[in-house]
Amino acid sequence: MNDAVSIAAAVREGKVSAVEVIKSALARIAARDDELNCFTAVTAEAALVDAARIDREIAQGNNPGVLAGVPFAVKNLFDITGLITLAGSKINAENPAATQDATAIAKLKRSGAVLVGALNMDEYAYGFVTENSHYGATHNPHDLQRVAGGSSGGSAAAVAAGLVPLTLGSDTNGSIRVPAALCGVFGFKPTYGRLSRAGVALFSSSFDHIGPFARSVQDIATAFDVLQGEDDRDPICTKRLPVETLHVTSLHQDISDIRIAIADDYFTKGAEPEALAAVQKVAEALDVTEYITIPEAHRARAAAFVITASEGANLHLDKLRLRPQDFDPATRDRFLAGALIPSSWYLQAQRFRRWYRDRVREVFQNVDVILAPTTPISAPLIGQQTMIVDGEEILVRPHLGLFTQPLSFIGLPVLSVPIQQQNTLPLGVQLIAAPDNEALILSVASVLEARGVVSVKVL
Repeated sequence: MNDAVSIAAAVREGKVSAVEVIKSALARIAARDDELNCFTAVTAEAALVDAARIDREIAQGNNPGVLAGVPFAVKNLFDITGLITLAGSKINAENPAATQDATAIAKLKRSGAVLVGALNMDEYAYGFVTENSHYGATHNPHDLQRVAGGSSGGSAAAVAAGLVPLTLGSDTNGSIRVPAALCGVFGFKPTYGRLSRAGVALFSSSFDHIGPFARSVQDIATAFDVLQGEDDRDPICTKRLPVETLHVTSLHQDISDIRIAIADDYFTKGAEPEALAAVQKVAEALDVTEYITIPEAHRARAAAFVITASEGANLHLDKLRLRPQDFDPATRDRFLAGALIPSSWYLQAQRFRRWYRDRVREVFQNVDVILAPTTPISAPLIGQQTMIVDGEEILVRPHLGLFTQPLSFIGLPVLSVPIQQQNTLPLGVQLIAAPDNEALILSVASVLEARGVVSVKVL
């Protein structure tokens, strides 16, 4: 009973109480989080109150929701009533506590899920490693000497370690997919604007997405369905009808009509052989032999750097002027560089973004789902600055986003699926589709899961 859907079914059927489930989760957190450092706050008292309410509803013959009694936690940039929204920073710790839950938290609670805490992250979501100078590094459950990835490192590690079955994170340039891959769990970045970001501290508004981490495709689909829907509190949240996805997670899906191809060129360079082999493993399981080129991906990544650095720096400009010493040094230096980017560069990057979006739309006229590595390497050591890849010395931190940045750049929906490797660290493969085609991705992922090609190893 490791996955969220199974836990909820057991709670609704009276096989276990919600209070028992939450007490068990809190005990796991207490026993293991000292070594993992996933949580920055544990909301034990409120969680037990919510669990008791769910048990009362069931006793009265009511259905408390599709996620009844499921413990979940969120990256600490989501507003939680009564807690200060840290966003991984020292400066934010001086802010007043949130007076309202983020929309995503409220929706999960309405479905019966129980919030148990807030999770560690890179400061202001600017990073791929979750080595936070204020709150410490989050450790990878597969090897405590290695990073969990970032910026949603606490979210991925908490699921991988079995502390909770479901978490939320945010993704700007890969901050859901990178830690999902390095920790060996499912991480989903839906289409830009598909899920509400109301009550979430933003990093780069024109890039930022939210999404779930989980141990199964069905859990991802269930959370996605719960989280969908328009929200006037977030002006970019779509008013389109929700995408129906729960029905696509049947273990016997026919995906013969889905056109699948492997990303070549840019997505086959700068990576360790194991990362490329993971893509081939998925391709072989699906009988995929066709390759397709996403044009100018390297320019898309460069433009993504320019836009996110500029937007992030602008958001924190006053604090950079007044309190530079209170930032994480790694974050501060990149924000300062972003503040110096000429406006002409930013405008040119946005013009290129429109051109690139149109070219990728043309690609999707010939294919439905594209396969690509999530990260070029498995989890590096905590503190590791450089490594050799393809005979070239590279900087570890920025290189982790090599294959994710060109996709968030235009808001494509992407699921990172976990590839477990014998006696070594996990890797991820991205399943990529055109905007609002989440159902296609989840159909393919469900088949891969049913065939044992992708899976989560709970540690």
